Amino acid sequence: MHAIPLPRVMLEPLVRAALLEDLGRAGDITTDAIVPPGAKLTAALVARQPGVVAGLDLASLAFTLLDPAISIAIERPDGSALAPGDVIATISGPARGVLTGERTALNFLGHLSGVASGTAALVAAARPHRAQIVCTRKTMPGLRAVQKYAVRAGGGANHRFGLDDAVLIKDNHVAIAGGVRQAIARVRAHAGHMVKLEVEVDTLDQLDEVLMIGVDAILLDNMGPDMLAEAVRRVAGRAVTEASGRISPATVAAIAASNVDLISVGWLTHSAAVLDIGLDFRA
Repeated sequence: MHAIPLPRVMLEPLVRAALLEDLGRAGDITTDAIVPPGAKLTAALVARQPGVVAGLDLASLAFTLLDPAISIAIERPDGSALAPGDVIATISGPARGVLTGERTALNFLGHLSGVASGTAALVAAARPHRAQIVCTRKTMPGLRAVQKYAVRAGGGANHRFGLDDAVLIKDNHVAIAGGVRQAIARVRAHAGHMVKLEVEVDTLDQLDEVLMIGVDAILLDNMGPDMLAEAVRRVAGRAVTEASGRISPATVAAIAASNVDLISVGWLTHSAAVLDIGLDFRA
């Protein structure tokens, strides 16, 4: 699956900040000492393990912001499946810029490809059931937009992007409001007509109470497959159903079999394993 690329204006500040962090106060003193100013090289971004690639636009910016004379030829765009040894892109141009940008490029590419690969694994495990794999707000500070993009590149979908684009009433909100009815009433008096309302429940009794009131979506938190299936049966299409908690490649198929609409997974963004990608020089 090939996700729609994010605008450069969203990506460039992230890459500039990463490069500035790496360059510090004196630049790349190792490369500048060793590599002659006019030296050129060609290198390839190569997959070391299977997965799904994401983050090529950020990796490309890590090179071209340092030296616009560097060219990048992408062979496997974001969303492409990778096998060990696959060439993802070829980098050509001034050697100093390529070597200086290498780590920043690989940091973005390895992390976001890891997010995409983890997502793709869950998507595959959930087939043939209808459940969509979605991410959460459990993202690394500053990287939410690109991490959520990587989830889409891996075949998943996105939950809310922040606290301002949808309402999710959780247990602490209910406790402070004095009950789920009171919490929902306060939201409906405050939020606009375009704002979706979701409520978290962790028992079937709580679910029944929410169904009597009526909401757009229900988060079925930490329920086992049998309870989830019963919850989905009770909802009967009156709201979007979302399963969350203890989701892994080993459990996702049973959870998807409950016929839930969405399966939300926090670790996809907060602790996805980096996909091993290297930069290999070409003669």
